Amino acid sequence: MTDSYDIIVIGLGGMGSAAAYHLARRGARVLGLEKFTPAHDKGSSHGGSRIIRQSYFEDPAYVPLLLRAYELWEQLAADSGQEVYRLTGGLYVGPPDCLTVAGSLRASREWSLPHEVLDAREIRSRFRTFNPGPHFVGLYEEQAGFARPETTVAAHLELAARAGAELRFGEEVRAWSQSGTGVTVTTGSDTYTAGQLVICPGAWAPALLADLGVPIEVERQVMYWLDPVDGMADFERSPIYIAENDYGAQSYGFPAIDGPGGGVKTAFFRRGTPCTPETIDRVVHPDEITRMRTRAVELLPALAGRCVHAATCMYSNTADEHFVIARHPAHTAITVACGFSGHGFKFVPVVGEILADLALSGATEHPIDLFAPQRLVTL
Repeated sequence: MTDSYDIIVIGLGGMGSAAAYHLARRGARVLGLEKFTPAHDKGSSHGGSRIIRQSYFEDPAYVPLLLRAYELWEQLAADSGQEVYRLTGGLYVGPPDCLTVAGSLRASREWSLPHEVLDAREIRSRFRTFNPGPHFVGLYEEQAGFARPETTVAAHLELAARAGAELRFGEEVRAWSQSGTGVTVTTGSDTYTAGQLVICPGAWAPALLADLGVPIEVERQVMYWLDPVDGMADFERSPIYIAENDYGAQSYGFPAIDGPGGGVKTAFFRRGTPCTPETIDRVVHPDEITRMRTRAVELLPALAGRCVHAATCMYSNTADEHFVIARHPAHTAITVACGFSGHGFKFVPVVGEILADLALSGATEHPIDLFAPQRLVTL
């Protein structure tokens, strides 16, 4: 058994790397444990880009956290010297009463966020790559853009180590427990003790947090990079987008950010298949590419070209698609962050701050009542 730590962080992906950084910079003696390599591609924090936005159709209650997250994105960029995010503007398109448009408009109005509402003609005029149906409308948000997940994780890890955190990779956690004196974590290599434990398990939540009593369904998702038939120039100037069709199905995409030959990234939002981290099919099949291309050209006709790249990732979904961020109801020395349901990465910096608050003091000033696990407990 090694020396004891103030806090152990299990999982050093998006949320765990941010937690390790915020804890270490506040002076805690931190041990971070990760099953894979730094900024790996086995979970949910990879794929080159993740949307960031403020006009949040999921629930306006997220907006205060987003405003703080944006401040921390800027701080992370400055502290790391890396382009961890970029603002490109964001366009949310669909029928006027769909969740994507109406929900974004609701959040914008409730929080007085700058935005524009555009009809189909205005969308086509402003953004040459888009060709929405005549009955579609769009909400445009200048403050939207994308984060770079691998760069973000690497930046948080580097800053955490610089602040004194001890980070161990290739070390799988086998068990954890709480006793009267703190917590014990056993890996394939050693046993560690600490006063507090933060668990950020991603798709491994069903195994590592079985006693939490929160059902989390893991879902295989695919990201696609399609080659525009008319060249990349217009797509380099495009905003990020989220589109909803007449049947309520959502897709999303990005500008061309990977240079010549890099394609334009697009994907379905919540159209995956159930899996586990052990059983996920990492192969992207031709029929999947055909379905994505067929959907993409409904809004962006130039995305009719070949698929230059595709990759899988995993969503970890709660029943209501809201997060779980809290002290463990049954273990006062353990803080959990899981169930980010496919829309969590934009919150990475502020979740790290929240987890540091909870682990160090047991409370946070951030509004997280929506994320209490008790709402979902089935045990």
